Amino acid sequence: MKKTVLLFACLFILQITTMRADNDRPIAVTQLPIAAQQFIKRHFPESRIALVKKEVDFLYKSYEVIFTDGKKVEFDKKGQWKDVDCKFSAVPMDIVPAPILNHIQSVYPGTKVVHIDRDKDEYDLQLSNRVELVFDSRFNLIDIDD
Repeated sequence: MKKTVLLFACLFILQITTMRADNDRPIAVTQLPIAAQQFIKRHFPESRIALVKKEVDFLYKSYEVIFTDGKKVEFDKKGQWKDVDCKFSAVPMDIVPAPILNHIQSVYPGTKVVHIDRDKDEYDLQLSNRVELVFDSRFNLIDIDD
């Protein structure tokens, strides 16, 4: 009997925590971490913000800013950018690490980076010619998808 009660208690707790997961809600720009606010002011001063969302999963929190022109930026819980998607225009070039930018300019002249995604191990980029490049944390090219 005690095992059955314990099992139901565990299932109840699991259900409650699952319901809390995937809790996305709109927030004001001023509720973003300071680093994210500064990033937007510096790199997208002319863009108008359509929506700011705080995304909370079970153990993870992030923020997403969507601009009226379709551009999107995703930030981690500290306000550091993780993903910048500018659709058809170039991402701000000063967020692309110099070794990666040098490689792109020498191998793919005339193209621009329209999407960049980073995590602790890799940088994933999409160029305006639809070529996708993956660099490791030391900026070595490790994959190409064209």
